[in-house]
Amino acid sequence: QVQLVESGGGLVQAGGSLRLSCAASGWIFSSYVMGWFRQAPGKEREFVASISRPGSSTYYADSVKGRFTISRDNAKNTLYLQMNSLKPEDTAVYYCAAGSIMYPFRGEYWGKGTLVTVSS
Repeated sequence: QVQLVESGGGLVQAGGSLRLSCAASGWIFSSYVMGWFRQAPGKEREFVASISRPGSSTYYADSVKGRFTISRDNAKNTLYLQMNSLKPEDTAVYYCAAGSIMYPFRGEYWGKGTLVTVSS
């Protein structure tokens, strides 16, 4: 059974940093492209970043480029999102997902999300 569990969310001041993790179990983690999405209150879910199976290629939404870094550790079955220079508009529930194509990335399996709140 495919399972994705996010962690690392919380409350942070603008300009601060957070590192999200997504632990995968029940399947071959390295066989999937992985990605992050987010959904702000009252808005649609939006793509944040994706990473190739070996982790050698990444793709970012323009809104986070230069501030966020996606990475993965296939030996630990874990996906990461390092978020720096956070802004209040980054406030959202962040979801990790597994898919087949880096861009446009579409999640086939989803976690339940972790809330990130950035205060001004």
